[in-house]
Amino acid sequence: MIAGFCAVLMQLLPLPWTTAQAHEVLLNTVAEVYFSPKGGCTEALVSEISKAKSEILVQAYSFTSKEIAGALADAHTRGVSIQIILDKSQITARQSTAGYTSRNGIPTFIDNAHAIAHSKIMIIDKLTVITGSFNFTKAAEEGNAENLLIVRSSALAEIYRKNWDEHRCHSEEYGGKEGGMTGSGR
Repeated sequence: MIAGFCAVLMQLLPLPWTTAQAHEVLLNTVAEVYFSPKGGCTEALVSEISKAKSEILVQAYSFTSKEIAGALADAHTRGVSIQIILDKSQITARQSTAGYTSRNGIPTFIDNAHAIAHSKIMIIDKLTVITGSFNFTKAAEEGNAENLLIVRSSALAEIYRKNWDEHRCHSEEYGGKEGGMTGSGR
């Protein structure tokens, strides 16, 4: 049943998007840009999460930031629907937030279909796209040279959402460090 849903979803949401389509979407769009180290990337992410009203979709390669995970847990408590897709390295990463988010009732999934699932994005309320090189880690904020881009565009968010859905279809539910993945992909 789930596999059939994903097949139908992919027919309804054709990919890939062309550069021309993405370029057209960005005309007259407001964006915020942050750089690290110590450039306020984490603070900007936490602020955007705190403003979420209905939904946050996350894809992350490395996710160890307690501040960002805490903000997502707070949003979840407020009733915001949150789903997280992580790279398979987060199953065994020493300080991964996967266990924390999963234990706090946030659906957390592992994308094991690629050499690495290197995306770092959040899609908030079908309007805001957050992306860039910035991993959701303390090291990214305090020591690395990173960038974070926040764009408010429902059309761009739709493009990112379709790609997020594609990855969610082949991801499997996180089952803890011991369990890894539960095999319940969508």
